[in-house]
Amino acid sequence: MVESTGKRRRDGRRPADLRPVRIVPGFLPPAEGSVLIEMGSTRVACSATVQDSVPPFLRGQGRGWVTAEYAMLPRSSPERIERERRGPGGRTHEIQRLIGRSLRGVVDLAALGERSILIDCDVLEADAGTRTASITGGFVALVLALEKLRAAGTLRKLPLTGSVAAVSAGICGGRVLLDLDYSEDSRAEVDLNVVMTGAGRFVEVQGTAEGAPFTPSQLDRLLATAREGVRVLTKLQHDVLREAGVKLKGR
Repeated sequence: MVESTGKRRRDGRRPADLRPVRIVPGFLPPAEGSVLIEMGSTRVACSATVQDSVPPFLRGQGRGWVTAEYAMLPRSSPERIERERRGPGGRTHEIQRLIGRSLRGVVDLAALGERSILIDCDVLEADAGTRTASITGGFVALVLALEKLRAAGTLRKLPLTGSVAAVSAGICGGRVLLDLDYSEDSRAEVDLNVVMTGAGRFVEVQGTAEGAPFTPSQLDRLLATAREGVRVLTKLQHDVLREAGVKLKGR
């Protein structure tokens, strides 16, 4: 267990506190599933689109596909971000692949059938943690789209093996912190993004030492902190879905 007491952070949080989190379903009514997720000042619109086709490499196999696209609006940050008119750049490509992998990790693609679900994650405001917010919100948008298919009789049941959420943790000023905002992320000695299932299994861990290498014991503390954050986010996902009329079995 990571100690959550100590000196308060700039925004008043304790080291192991998440920023205020809000997930608003139905943010984009035309989409089969959508949410607005807010984590502090980071705000991401996540929408799910169902397509009755699969990529060429999956055709004829009876399996579905889940993929993602990610973009930051030009004024989602203090300085204007140029639109990526020639396709996604390296950072964008890496993030949208991470989102897609994370969501596929909890979907039974055979039970989905030969159809695709595209998750669009558009950052309205960025204050760090946009990729982790996109995964957490993207999962809820995905479930809402799957529930529409189930309710219409297209799917017999939700083709899910669990839930997935993500959060950042880092070492800043020698302290392990959960869910870094930009002021912390920009000066962190270690930055970690952790993607986990509701059952506590890791989907992906991305960790970087920005200065001196970090120790195994520091990594253990970072993972324990992130695990607790994911636990809170998972409960929120389930609560939001339950209020929207979708009850997930187990985690």
